[in-house]
Amino acid sequence: MANIQPARTKYRKTHKGRIRGLAKRGDRLAFGDFAIQSLVRGALTSNELEAARVAINRHLKRRGKVWMRVFPHKPVTKKPAETRMGRGKGPVEFYVAVIKPGAILFEVGGVPASAAREAMALADAKLGFRCRFLAREDLEKF
Repeated sequence: MANIQPARTKYRKTHKGRIRGLAKRGDRLAFGDFAIQSLVRGALTSNELEAARVAINRHLKRRGKVWMRVFPHKPVTKKPAETRMGRGKGPVEFYVAVIKPGAILFEVGGVPASAAREAMALADAKLGFRCRFLAREDLEKF
């Protein structure tokens, strides 16, 4: 499985930080007709993201188009097991996408609603937090 990570970064390691507030960007349908939206905050690893993308593409069998709306830009470091305190920050272990409530994770277009709903349910099973299915026609009613 291909590991998703940035091609290059300005700084190799970053502070841990906190995930606060709601998604202000990437919280609306922009490309497709159906989407999966996060309901909680957390860090989505590149492996989880890739597994969800593969699950969607396998179910849709190359029909329609899939947009991945988040990308793992943030490096997470880890020190080796049984290492004493001090001696600096550990090496970069993996990358995560910082997810806030309301963020759209994936969008799908050009497929029937039933196929999109099933594909998004498969993707949701691969993700570490709760999500909901969105459809453009449901949003236009409000």
